[in-house]
Amino acid sequence: MAQSAKHYETVIIFSPLLADDDVRRETAKLKKLLTDHECTIVEERYWGLRQLAYQIDGKSNGIYVIIEFQGPGHVVQKLETEYKRNENILRWLTTALDKYGIEYNEKRRKGLVGKKKTQDATPSTNPASSIVTTSAHE
Repeated sequence: MAQSAKHYETVIIFSPLLADDDVRRETAKLKKLLTDHECTIVEERYWGLRQLAYQIDGKSNGIYVIIEFQGPGHVVQKLETEYKRNENILRWLTTALDKYGIEYNEKRRKGLVGKKKTQDATPSTNPASSIVTTSAHE
């Protein structure tokens, strides 16, 4: 019986000493590992340099990258083995997404969640808002 593909999301914190090109190169290696093991990359998000809640290896900042992918469960172990071998990775967390996590991520990609609501650019229908007052001293 073939194992069904599950959705996963992995958050990787790279060393702040890496240049952007180095982070992208490291991320490309990880994505290649995933695709070589029959995974589909759903989304890659580059959050950039962020403050850490506590120091890790004497560093108070880290470069965050999030990869959402779909694939067989055995690939997570291979991916995390690669994380352990890579000296440029400070921390990581890989989670399996349930149907609610998948639904939320799809809505976020479409822009339906995660952004503050702004007022419409359409004119107000309130008649009082169209009244212009002038001063007698103008």
